[in-house]
Amino acid sequence: MDTQELQIGNVDLNLCKYSGSDQYSDGDIEEELLKIVKNTEDYDAVLSNCEDFAIYYHLAKERGFIVEAMDISKQDEVLEIGAGCGAVTGALADRAKHVHCIDLSKRRSLINAYRHKRYDNISIQVCNYEDSVHTKKYDVITLIGVLEYAGYYIHAKDPYAAFLIDVRKKLKEDGRIYIAIENRLGLKYFSGCKEDHSGVEFDGIEGYVGQNKARTFSYHELNSLFKRCGFDQVEFFYPYPDYKFPNEIYSDGYYPCRGNGFAKSSNYIAARSECFDEIKFLNSLQMEDEFRIFSNSFLVCLR
Repeated sequence: MDTQELQIGNVDLNLCKYSGSDQYSDGDIEEELLKIVKNTEDYDAVLSNCEDFAIYYHLAKERGFIVEAMDISKQDEVLEIGAGCGAVTGALADRAKHVHCIDLSKRRSLINAYRHKRYDNISIQVCNYEDSVHTKKYDVITLIGVLEYAGYYIHAKDPYAAFLIDVRKKLKEDGRIYIAIENRLGLKYFSGCKEDHSGVEFDGIEGYVGQNKARTFSYHELNSLFKRCGFDQVEFFYPYPDYKFPNEIYSDGYYPCRGNGFAKSSNYIAARSECFDEIKFLNSLQMEDEFRIFSNSFLVCLR
């Protein structure tokens, strides 16, 4: 078991509670990513000549656009749970006083540290969330693509609620929690895209019958979950086409108009069916009442 603390550029990497093995990985592509971030900072040049979507997915600056809708200032200390390879870490650090990252994977955390080594306001701890120790409270806590995996690393009868209740304990009185997650009933899943986590068509909209622990939620299911956890201030945002690569971020105060010029949802590298014309469907909606129900993903602010 690692018991060391590393300094990579200006970034502190804490391995004291690392289990000794990475429990989550995208495989050999992570070695290629680590090689890239160790040897260059010009990721745009790398991506312009790269045909591997996994590398684009982890390094594209568009991944950080989701931060644009977050209320974060240079006085704020941020806890980023499930930071992964750092797709959003730099965008958070550009806005915040300090970003403390937690992630299960040593290799992913190394990628994060090397790609952000010039930042002097990032620290990374490698461990399971339940093993992390925090005596301080944070202004902002982010769960970007994390809540759906709570069943893997939270040992409780209702891991999603238990996770959020525990996360809330680490929040300052006037703090904010930001959650980005796919919508179980997202339009793209009805129109033929495979479920993002299982790769199975209609898996989420059929209720994850026989599914493992990774799962997402509908708009109303999330509201019910937040209510059970005691959150009374909940604000939804609707990234389009999704929170991973948002071109636009709508809210309950700003919905798209019909004829907005929507683009067809992407299944990224996986082939997809086309059950119907989803653009016509989007433009048929009563936006204030229906767009949020079929949004491909959500960004939610809890206070």
